[in-house]
Amino acid sequence: MIKLLFNEQAVLSDLQNGEPAVQRKAFEQIVNFYSENLYWKIRRMVLSHDDANDLLQNAFIKAWMSFDSFRGDAKLSTWLYKIAVNESITFLNKERAKNNVSLDDEATYLSENLTASDYFDGDEAQIKLQKAILTLPDKQRLVFNLRYFDEMPYEEMSGLLDTSVGALKASYHHASKKVEDFLQSD
Repeated sequence: MIKLLFNEQAVLSDLQNGEPAVQRKAFEQIVNFYSENLYWKIRRMVLSHDDANDLLQNAFIKAWMSFDSFRGDAKLSTWLYKIAVNESITFLNKERAKNNVSLDDEATYLSENLTASDYFDGDEAQIKLQKAILTLPDKQRLVFNLRYFDEMPYEEMSGLLDTSVGALKASYHHASKKVEDFLQSD
């Protein structure tokens, strides 16, 4: 699939145009441009393909419904990622409560769901890496995923997570060390 050129300023201008047909077309461009990237950010947090698809749809609905609150202080991508991350964290907290899973047992619970998924086709090394990542607390796991898989700069992460660059670097360092220790322990 070839991605068309995306002019964020033009799309934002069309969204603010006020004409419903133009707004829908502009939002459709946003969905087409950001869907895959947002999907993988969500999927790395919740692991389930079906849950990731549902959360992606919820994130876009929330973005559409609250576009009036987008002031343009941050990039559109940062605003969308923040919505997706918040949706994912809320979902994980609800799942934890619904399934009566403690924070200590969450890694086991998510790991079992990962390996049972029809949509996960990773080899043993990938399963082991995912299990290592699952041992991290939610915030460290998020920072690790954004830095390791998405190669997101700390400055962009800082805007997304409302956390200082220094704290993010420390969090990533601790997360990397925990993942390394886990991988070496087996």
